[in-house]
Amino acid sequence: MADARPLAILLMGPTAAGKTDLAIELHERLGCELISVDSALIYRGMDIGTAKPVAEELARAPHRLIDIRDPTEIYSAADFRQDALREMRQITAGGGIPLLVGGTMMYYKCLVEGVADLPAADAVVRAELETMAEVRGLGALHDELARVDPVSAARIHRNDPQRLMRALEVYRVSGQPMSKLWQAQRPETFPWRTLSIGVAPADRGWLHERIARRFGLMLEQGFIEEVEALRQRGDLHLGLPSMKCVGYRQVWEYLDGHYDAAMLNHRGIVATRQLAKRQLTWLRSWREMAWVDAQRADALDEILKIVRQCGT
Repeated sequence: MADARPLAILLMGPTAAGKTDLAIELHERLGCELISVDSALIYRGMDIGTAKPVAEELARAPHRLIDIRDPTEIYSAADFRQDALREMRQITAGGGIPLLVGGTMMYYKCLVEGVADLPAADAVVRAELETMAEVRGLGALHDELARVDPVSAARIHRNDPQRLMRALEVYRVSGQPMSKLWQAQRPETFPWRTLSIGVAPADRGWLHERIARRFGLMLEQGFIEEVEALRQRGDLHLGLPSMKCVGYRQVWEYLDGHYDAAMLNHRGIVATRQLAKRQLTWLRSWREMAWVDAQRADALDEILKIVRQCGT
């Protein structure tokens, strides 16, 4: 029996793989309406360091769920799911196809699979974990997680502070492993049939070159000045999720005098490479993925072919 659910396209891939350009082309070719799946693009005033689409790009192809939070605010995967489902319903009701584009894999997972009944964030517990990370390093957090929740520890990278802290926070607040709470999650049928397209290069070196070139361009465009302006507000600090976005922490520490410009460039590139590696690990575990080589000149044509074969 044919699946009568409306179509939603998930355009996924590591940072700097060219997802934004492809999404804009798909909007113009197919009329898809774009929803950003990016935990950094939600913040207002954080434009250069997040590689946020510029005004001209947004005029060509409006993106929903961009600039929806102040950098002081907390925004969870559950918040994203609620917002994304609302936007998807609006698009579908208007006869359009939602095209979700971005690299925040946890957002995709929560959107499609649902959200477990997890305890809310606890500021005191989170502060304790942040202190532990600063004093003993992220390895200590991962070691503790491996002891209390080995299933989550096997899934979460040792250098992923946000997810390590969240998993430990859930355990300390609820007394139960986050993996167990997820297992108790009742499966539900997602209201859309999804077409997942993974955009990634066959050659990792190609991606590394793009990451280095893009970070250098960000610095030329005024990334340091952008962070300076955020610091001058007086209400932001490195403990906030917004300031933990890749690049922002490195520039903040550079402005604090921890290292020179050359080391800033190096650390920014390394942090972005680590992010891309984590994203690729997630992508490889995603079920029913249609892969497109980001290096190919005809990558857009390949995506169009996949979409047409799927049917709309």
